[in-house]
Amino acid sequence: MRDPYTVLGVSRSASDKDIKSAYRKLAKQYHPDQNPDDPSAHAKFAEATGAYDLLNNPEKRGQFDRGEIDADGNPKFGGFGGRRTGAPSNAGGGFSAEDILKEFMSGFGGQPRGGTPGSGARGAGAGGAQWDPFAGGSAGAGAGTRGKSEDLVITAAVTLEDAHNAASIPVRMPSGKVLNVKLPEKVEEGQQIRLKGQGTTDVYGQPGDALVTVKFAKSKTFRKDGTDIRTDIPVTLYEAVLGAKVRVPTLTGSVELNLPPGVDTSKALRLKGKGLYGDGDLYVNIRVVLPPGGDADLEALARFMRDQKPYIVRD
Repeated sequence: MRDPYTVLGVSRSASDKDIKSAYRKLAKQYHPDQNPDDPSAHAKFAEATGAYDLLNNPEKRGQFDRGEIDADGNPKFGGFGGRRTGAPSNAGGGFSAEDILKEFMSGFGGQPRGGTPGSGARGAGAGGAQWDPFAGGSAGAGAGTRGKSEDLVITAAVTLEDAHNAASIPVRMPSGKVLNVKLPEKVEEGQQIRLKGQGTTDVYGQPGDALVTVKFAKSKTFRKDGTDIRTDIPVTLYEAVLGAKVRVPTLTGSVELNLPPGVDTSKALRLKGKGLYGDGDLYVNIRVVLPPGGDADLEALARFMRDQKPYIVRD
């Protein structure tokens, strides 16, 4: 990590109040719940949290100022003349990063659980706050991050088909490693999946977790409307007039739909139970497509109908 004073934008003589104020501003600006699709914001949030965890602790801040530890809290020297640092402590350190996060996380709908308020970076015997990955089913409800630099927050684009089928999807980690992640049944957009031990390693060599936030990818075939799904099907003029059997895509593969003669294209045809997770329906909008390049016979028929058999479709 960079110099924690530089990260928070404060001087080395900054008071505890100044440090807390600087972190509060950065945390609100870069919190993953506010920037779900911005990996750089996630990294800045983690960096700011790590900097605050160090400078908020009088003992660690003193050790850093004396050059005994680096910005990540690692001892710079040991042995005969060196002083080794122990586990992080927040004794006398005022508000921890988690305390500050709790103050405004309620605005996002989130609330940390477990752990001990005021605990520092997670390490041996340090109970970092745990987050419920499925609380409320959205990124604004108990999701985001634990506020610890060793946890990773990743957004995964999930197709409606994969979500519907609770498929396993590949998720690329910042390191380049690709993990196969099994989606939960009836996964919701914004829901987080915790991958234990797949985060970065902390100063004690303990890996954090990866928090994969689900985002539904835009589909060329379907439009999501709650648990209902909508799709458009092109048909020829003669299919619309005479009726036909047409193939219609669904979230589990295509099915055959009986198109009635003279179908009313202003109304969608419903396939019951073919929506997302079987809780909704699939609505098929019929779109009549005329032959390319025009057709003389069709034009003659259209003129005949206009002149001899007109009908009203608009008020």
